[in-house]
Amino acid sequence: MGFDVGTVPFNPDGWGPPETPASPLLTKHDGAAHPANIPFAPFSRSEKLGRVADWTRNSNFAANPSRSAGGGRDAVFDFALDESSALAGAAADDSSFRLVDGKPPPRPKFGPRWRFQQRPQLPQRRDEEVEARKREAEKERARRDRLYHLNHRFSSSAGGHGPRRDTPAPKASVDIQPEWTMLDQIPFSTFSKLSFSVPDPPEDLLVCGALEFYDRSFDRVNPKNERRLERFKSRNFFKVTTTDDPVIRRLAADDKATVFATDAILSALMCAPRSVASWDIIIQRVGNKLFFDKREGSQLDLLSVNETSQEALPDAKEDINSAYSLAIEATYINQNFSQQVLVRDGNKVTFDEPNPFATEGEEVASVAYRYRRWKLDEDTHLVARCEVHSVTDVKGQQAFMTLNALNEFDPKYSGVDWRQKLETQRGAVLATELKNNTNKLAKWTAQALLAGADMMKLGYVSRVHPRDHFNHVILSVIGYKPRDFAAQINLNTSNMWGIVKSIVDLCMKLNEGKYVLVKDPVKPQVRIYEVPADAFENEYVEEPLPEEEQVQPPAEEVATGNAMDAAAEAEANSVAGASEGEKDVSASAV
Repeated sequence: MGFDVGTVPFNPDGWGPPETPASPLLTKHDGAAHPANIPFAPFSRSEKLGRVADWTRNSNFAANPSRSAGGGRDAVFDFALDESSALAGAAADDSSFRLVDGKPPPRPKFGPRWRFQQRPQLPQRRDEEVEARKREAEKERARRDRLYHLNHRFSSSAGGHGPRRDTPAPKASVDIQPEWTMLDQIPFSTFSKLSFSVPDPPEDLLVCGALEFYDRSFDRVNPKNERRLERFKSRNFFKVTTTDDPVIRRLAADDKATVFATDAILSALMCAPRSVASWDIIIQRVGNKLFFDKREGSQLDLLSVNETSQEALPDAKEDINSAYSLAIEATYINQNFSQQVLVRDGNKVTFDEPNPFATEGEEVASVAYRYRRWKLDEDTHLVARCEVHSVTDVKGQQAFMTLNALNEFDPKYSGVDWRQKLETQRGAVLATELKNNTNKLAKWTAQALLAGADMMKLGYVSRVHPRDHFNHVILSVIGYKPRDFAAQINLNTSNMWGIVKSIVDLCMKLNEGKYVLVKDPVKPQVRIYEVPADAFENEYVEEPLPEEEQVQPPAEEVATGNAMDAAAEAEANSVAGASEGEKDVSASAV
């Protein structure tokens, strides 16, 4: 039994019944009534019906056959492109349009040829490659972390935002007290523009001490024929400041000059623009005279290591590769090297007076003190105590020499292994040292120029093992003329004296009293403070631990070092067997 809706008239032209009779909504087909012009899709009761009809879809949607074909049941009720639709004409025009593309069809990546080129890898081989990539990634990450820490460490000196929070900021070499008054600060940029010429050569007022001759056999030392570095515990080395020098006091009482200093203090001033670490110099104005002093246990007594390097050193003071530990090690190496490369046969060159700091019967190191005077202007003369360490005969004349040693503690920090590069690439080794220790090398050159040395010898000393900071070997000894080496490292003598002259002129304008010149630990500048008269007199000085109380290297390395010491001692005894005096000297040295 069905319900007959009947005929409903529809007038598309207006109101009221149409002029022509209306067509029925339902048509009879096969005995059943179906809606006219409406397709019918069979479906099951369990299926979910989608949209009845989509009148809003874009006509271009039909251009994608995958979408239109995959519509399923919804495509049956899609009247967007029906012939009666207004978009049918536009769709017919779009269907006749074809895009012409001249590009060749892409070659399939996985063709027959590709299949034969890709060989399956064994699982073990693939795991090894993965582990290798992980190791390389870890190395690269560690390198980036070191560079990141380094850049943030030195960013403040280059105008950055300062050091990182997790790394301690560099400290000044002396604690700035609240009662000190800062008088002036001088940036290093002004030092580079200074120039002053002094009469050359200066006047020698007095020469004290005694010198031993240089052993020329050390010029033939190379990494394949290395020499074990000996220890000279019985010889005394003196680091006396200016006002404690009895000869300078005598010269000041005789009014020989108005400014007094030592070569170590003057070289620190002359090479100040190359310095990175903090240092300080005490300035005392007494009457019309000026004394440049250093504190007891000052940083100027130690040799810096990797001061200007881009590779940061460990911050822990107990670490054998920290800046403080390396400075102590480098100072001991330099002292022992300066005595080992001598002949030590008892033949010495004596001068006007003996060593002014040694007591009678005391064994002292081979050193001569030259008290030299320079004329700065008509009213100002400067006297400095300069050191030379050895003497040699050159064409029948005696030539003074300075002896210093560069030390290698770990090739990983410098990137250059001296044992492999010293013979074949000596220039690369020196260039690396000039990059990492430019301030130290400049100060050594300045001291050689001040002392009037004819030759400066540089020794290359390395650890027997990177973790053994007690035992060392001499790999090479190279000589340079101070003036030629100064030109090679771009050290201008006129600029050096210009810096000293500017500091002297500034201090001569000050009132009588005590002042301190401090290198800023972060910024490239120096500051002058006025301090009380009793400052630094009762200051606690941290002395380095004796060798017996220091951390010893591992037992295996100690055994190796003892064996090498025994071999070196046996070799020395066999070579020196001809002379009993030489045996005594070598025994006391070892």
